[in-house]
Amino acid sequence: MDVSEDTTLLITGGAGFIGSAVVRHLIEETEATVVTVDKLTYAGHRENLAPVADTSRHHFEQVDITDAPSMHRLFREYEPGGVLHLAAESHVDRSIDGPAAFVQTNVVGTQVLLEAARTYWEEQGHPAGFRFLHVSTDEVYGELRETGKFTEETPYDPSSPYSASKAGADHLVRAWHRTYDLPVLITNCSNNYGPYQHPEKLIPVVILSALDGEPIPVYGTGENVRDWLYVEDHIRALLRVLRAGEVGETYNVGGECEKQNISVVRQICDILDEVRAPEDEIGAESHRDLITFVEDRPGHDWRYAINAGKIKRELGWAPQVEFEEGLRRTVEWYAENRDWVRSLERDVDGGVTGETY
Repeated sequence: MDVSEDTTLLITGGAGFIGSAVVRHLIEETEATVVTVDKLTYAGHRENLAPVADTSRHHFEQVDITDAPSMHRLFREYEPGGVLHLAAESHVDRSIDGPAAFVQTNVVGTQVLLEAARTYWEEQGHPAGFRFLHVSTDEVYGELRETGKFTEETPYDPSSPYSASKAGADHLVRAWHRTYDLPVLITNCSNNYGPYQHPEKLIPVVILSALDGEPIPVYGTGENVRDWLYVEDHIRALLRVLRAGEVGETYNVGGECEKQNISVVRQICDILDEVRAPEDEIGAESHRDLITFVEDRPGHDWRYAINAGKIKRELGWAPQVEFEEGLRRTVEWYAENRDWVRSLERDVDGGVTGETY
């Protein structure tokens, strides 16, 4: 399957952080027609699609993936050549406070989408090029201590309602392949960052708090470790898997960039110190003075790290954006797009998380 050709792709969660990055890339860099499907919850915004909203190759459908009749209609109407399934509830803190929504969207929604895709695929006579790519997270594997990395063979051991719901979705996708031969692919990625990420995630929380001169909340001691992946590198990986991945296989996508949360926070503060004089804006010598340690989150995984050897060997993908470069791009984007931030309902709930996919 070649997404550079005149292919129609259905993108669920296409108004979210990663989904909208996929949509923008496909419209701007390929000839694909894109059907964006998004319920437009707090994390999905039409503003994320503004750069491509007026193109005739982009179609937006405000639909909940748990709405079976609507999902079947979309497949019949648009006849996609592939699906990238990114729609999900993804905030760990929210899953702790209200797990039911995560089960409904991430588990039930995935089952509804799989059935709609299977029905369409069978009615179309099992077209050889059709692919269903399910985008998941490294959090399904649980946590690591000081050594080791997650591989595609790592046993699942989710720690939060969020990661458990994503693990359930992964298992459903594999079951639809093994039971019905639906041509599926799965990716499990490390922590993404970049422009358009919702302000409840770690890096945007730090940037926006620092810009506003507010306390920067850091869970526990801030020593938890995450593997960071710039969103554009992730998009390249997804499209590479969609185009060349082996049906039924899982590919781990990592940034090869392990950092303690506190290190990331301090690096953001140092970048802001360079571009915005803190004494003029916040009355302090450094943005680091705003760092505030808060009570740790229940079940906070200690460390994540991805072994991306399989996707490198088999598909020739590797991250290209160094963390320093990606972080500077991200800080500058948020500093220059405060109107975008204000257009959202900023609902951080006083928390901070580094988990996203």
